Parts: sequence; structure tokens; C-alpha cells
Amino acid sequence: MTAAPRPSDSFRLHPGSPDSPVILHVPHSSRAVPAEVRAGITLDEPALARELDHITDSHTEEIAARAAERTPTTPWRFVNRLSRLVIDPERFPDEREEMLARGMGAVYTQTTHREELRPADFDGQALTERYFHPYAEAMTAAVGERLRAVGRAVILDVHSYPSKALPYELHGDGPRPPICLGTDSRHTPAPLIEAAREAFAGFGGTDLDSPFAGTYVPLRYYGKDPRVTALMVEIRRDLYMDEPGGPAGPGLHDLASALARLVERASV
Repeated sequence: MTAAPRPSDSFRLHPGSPDSPVILHVPHSSRAVPAEVRAGITLDEPALARELDHITDSHTEEIAARAAERTPTTPWRFVNRLSRLVIDPERFPDEREEMLARGMGAVYTQTTHREELRPADFDGQALTERYFHPYAEAMTAAVGERLRAVGRAVILDVHSYPSKALPYELHGDGPRPPICLGTDSRHTPAPLIEAAREAFAGFGGTDLDSPFAGTYVPLRYYGKDPRVTALMVEIRRDLYMDEPGGPAGPGLHDLASALARLVERASV
């Protein structure tokens, strides 16, 4: 476990080209859990390691970094440096979040296998204040800076998901394509979807919003500013790694190249 970071240390914005509208958002790639947060988790060490294997979008930070290196107009990268077991920055922090039904709001109380992670009456307010809100404010600021600099922002949300459904999934009985594209009716234009389909055409197929739907837009802009567009790219893990939580394989290289193609299209 790690020492308690300052909120500004729990995420990092990697600068891109001044004229790039694209932000690669990588929220779930880290396994780091600060010691003070670990103290509130009821799992023993082996069980926590197994949970991190299942819940972490392993190697997605590397996929995004390699994609950025291969793109003429370098995208910006906003990376969560802590595990989503600390806070999940992509959940609503209130009753709007459907994953509360699985004990997985902004602060999780259950695991991927519906077991106790924290006591059901755990008060997550301190974690929300320390980690969730600063993260949201920083991501909002990053989007605002792209709007000021180039007049638009394109958020490409980089995730992965297991080839077999886990018990926590609300919609795990749907298709599990090699590439799932999560969309939002107000922020995901058809040309961005088409660009993603073309970029990832060589991986066996794409599908929309199954098994995971939606995409991340900071609440300040959500449903309010059409200059902010977004797409979630969910990569099925058997394309590039040993599941769960194992090393990356050669597929990572090809996926990074595909993501770079999408970034290039989205930058125009």
C-alpha cells in the first residue's frame, strides 16, 4: 500500500499538443490504495489482490500512452493514479448512480463478486471530499482549457472489461464484443462512432453500449455544452492480456495503434 497522497497527486494530466482537442481519460488503470484507505477495507491481503485483478482495467494507461506517442497531434492524457477502490471518479456521487444497487457508487462497499468490501453502513463522505471532488474539478478544468484553446473538447474514455461477466454487472447478459463503444445521445456524434468503428475494425467487431453504456463528461458540461463530445472505448481484456490481472501480450501494441488512429480522426 502507499502513503496518503495529496489530492493533486492522485491524478495526473499529461500535456499534449496545444492545438489538440482530445483528452484520453484513463480512470481505472491503477492498483494503488493508500494505507489510510486500505484500513477501511475488510478484505484480507490475498482477497484484496484478487479483487484488484478483477476490478482494474489493467494496462490501459500503457495503451493510452503508446497511442499518444504514435499520433501526430499528441492528445492530452488525464490518468487516475489510484485504484477505483479508493473512489470511482466516473460514478455519480449521489442517488442518480444506478450502480448503488450493487454497492458500487462513488465509494464501493461491495466487490465484483458481491462480497463485502467495506461495511454496508460505511460513510464514504471523507473519501469523496478528499479524492472524488478534486478529481472532478481537475478534469473539468482540463476540458475547459481545451475549449478555450481550440473551441472544442473530445474525451476518449479508455477502459477494459472481462471476457466473462462478473456478478456485479447490471447488464452482463448482453453482447460482449471485442470493442464496446459507450455513447451518450447528447455528447457522442455519429462521426465519432464511425471513426471508432473504422479504427478498431481489425479486432473482430464493435457494438454500442453493451455490456457497458454511456461515457464520461464532467457535470459542468453534461447536457449543456455540445462543444464537448465523448466516447467510451471498452476493450475486452482477452484481446491483449491474461485474465484476470495478468501480463499484457502482443495485442496491446495493435490496440494502441488503433486508438492512435481514432485520436487522429478525432483531432481533425
